[in-house]
Amino acid sequence: MDPKAYSEAVAALVGARHSNPFAFLGPHEGRAEGGRGGFCIRCFRPKATAVSLISAADDTVLGRMKRLHPDGLFGIDLPEAPGALAYRLRVSEGDEDRDIEDPYRFGPVLGELDRHLLGEGTHLDIYRKMGAHPMTRDGVRGTGFALWAPNATRVSVIGDFNGWDGRLHPMRAHPGSGVWDIFLPGVVEGHLYKYELLGPDGSLLPAKADPYAFQAEKPPHTASVVRGLGTYGWNDDRWMSERAKRVATSAPVSIYEVHLGSWRHGGGDRPLSYREMAEQLIPYVKEMGFTHIELLPVSEFPFDGSWGYQPIGLFAPTSRFGDPDDFRHFVDRCHQEGVGVILDWVAGHFPEDAHGLAWFDGTHLYEHSDPRQGRHMDWGTYIFNYGRNEVRNFLLANALFWLEQFHIDGLRVDAVASMLYLDYSRKAGEWVPNKFGGRENLEAIDFLRRMNELVYGRFPGAVTIAEESTAWPMVSRPVHLGGLGFGYKWNMGWMNDTLSYMSQDPIYRRFHQHDLSFGLLYAFTENFVLPLSHDEVVHGKRSILGRMPGDAWQQFANLRAYYGFMWTHPGKKLLFMGCEFAQGREWNHNASLDWHLLDIDWHKGVQALVRDLNGLYAGVPALHDRDTEGYGFSWIDCTDADQSVLAFLRFGETAEDVVMVVCNFTPNPRHGYRLGAPIAGRWREIFNTDSAHYGGSNTGNSVVETEETKSHGHAQSVVLTLPPLATIVLRPDGPVTRIA
Repeated sequence: MDPKAYSEAVAALVGARHSNPFAFLGPHEGRAEGGRGGFCIRCFRPKATAVSLISAADDTVLGRMKRLHPDGLFGIDLPEAPGALAYRLRVSEGDEDRDIEDPYRFGPVLGELDRHLLGEGTHLDIYRKMGAHPMTRDGVRGTGFALWAPNATRVSVIGDFNGWDGRLHPMRAHPGSGVWDIFLPGVVEGHLYKYELLGPDGSLLPAKADPYAFQAEKPPHTASVVRGLGTYGWNDDRWMSERAKRVATSAPVSIYEVHLGSWRHGGGDRPLSYREMAEQLIPYVKEMGFTHIELLPVSEFPFDGSWGYQPIGLFAPTSRFGDPDDFRHFVDRCHQEGVGVILDWVAGHFPEDAHGLAWFDGTHLYEHSDPRQGRHMDWGTYIFNYGRNEVRNFLLANALFWLEQFHIDGLRVDAVASMLYLDYSRKAGEWVPNKFGGRENLEAIDFLRRMNELVYGRFPGAVTIAEESTAWPMVSRPVHLGGLGFGYKWNMGWMNDTLSYMSQDPIYRRFHQHDLSFGLLYAFTENFVLPLSHDEVVHGKRSILGRMPGDAWQQFANLRAYYGFMWTHPGKKLLFMGCEFAQGREWNHNASLDWHLLDIDWHKGVQALVRDLNGLYAGVPALHDRDTEGYGFSWIDCTDADQSVLAFLRFGETAEDVVMVVCNFTPNPRHGYRLGAPIAGRWREIFNTDSAHYGGSNTGNSVVETEETKSHGHAQSVVLTLPPLATIVLRPDGPVTRIA
């Protein structure tokens, strides 16, 4: 190394701006103080008063290193090539001598193939390479760190193991790939760390958390935690082998949506931990008859008020409730008890927090640089650049990570509409058309299709669900047929229409009958989930109970009738926590649900209703066998708007497997109400939301006989008593004599 290059390297190193420290530190040809010939070892220890080279084999001192620069650069010339010399550094700092391993004697953490596949966007288990991974190299325990930051001019690992000093452990750059890596001996699980980066202009950026970290500090602290993938011993083989039939379109899928921080609080008014949830939430869900739990996002997030929908640590279960193995334990216990686990997965945007992905290496790395493409104006967040290979790879690997490492049964993808449309929530001139001049986000569409192909191809029995609020076609149809490839889609139209109807005073409902019937015009164009989610009980919308009109009795009756309609309507079911016992106030993410309301009979009645509806849904094949098929449903009459009555049939696989559902959405009981019936004989009322058991007036039918009076296109009919504000379900009772 010539004197000028040597001086420049020393200045860059002590100034914490050297972009390639492995070219200068550690073992090298040449003299420690520059010049050609011989061999040397250099190290940089700013606080050291002396450094000696010692043998790792027997601790003998091989020589005292010379101070090459007053700021802490030391070096020693060697009589011969170091070859595979195993050495350590004895560092004197104050009155303390410490023997440490030299990170700069170890080779790269990532191989050439890993870097190539990342650049190609096809390294689907890249999380096994990037981030922080405890490992042993040449008999030395430590942690390998790898980061993608192609536009940074220097990247260092900082942490509680080096005093958060970015001068000590600058990383190795791999030109062409944008990857930086280093093996740090002595760094083990539990150590805190971040990355310190200099941007393209040499300016110091805010310290960044690791995008691939498997654990983070408990908020409001923001450091990453060194944590390996571990060797958790799963006990859910039976569930995993059978779970596909639990989410089939012919299965009764009933989902309980949960925000872990506010479902129930423990002592000291604190949220329950993952392990406490395993002991309390799972038995409750089983008792209530739900088949799956859907968790609001658990990926680490900084702001409680985002409910997890603005994540930063996409590979780290939030440490608010425990460590990653605690979360694995929760999922494992769910599976052992026959309950599936679906995660809300946020791949549409990320927050602007300085320690996160935003402006990561001093450029718009993960997000689009043009705010017309890269910012969500409504949410104050950044949009992922799905056209960049490494970003797409990051997200695809993350989807697979949750399914592989945590045995998650499904991903509910948040805000899909915001991903599909370039003009989502934008005015004219505020968005950039695609290459064909259209408003479709072609890169996001390709990403979603690829994600679904990978999930269904690699994880039998897993499912994906889209929160998609528009009429985008074929969301839940296979990719090879031109669809997006999701298994299910939230039916946001059904939710909006029916809640609008139910909020009307019964005297006006006759003018809005179409709000209940319109959904059947498109009910079988997708595989739908009927969602009453967290979004419907916040921000001034009131609780579901609070939307019901009338006095207290009518509010509860309306709610019970509505739930009866929902559970008998085609489509899988989703209900947000608290709605199952009619919580009266809006959901507050900082407070526990109002469990004390179950001391009141009306609330307890709604809880019993939901439990029994889940039992009815699971136990009556006609209500789920053909949930996504048009020939599983038939109207008897949806035109009686004047009396706000709807009646329909649900069919199972066999001709005899049929139920009749009748809803009366006025507070007036209807006596002598005639409806056509497809089967002659006795019909037994098997469910009635007006039962006294649920808090109703106990008006009903028990068993009725058909009469040979034509009605509604059928050769026979039944005459019913319709309870006030109620849904009833009837089923043929006894042998079927004829079908017409």
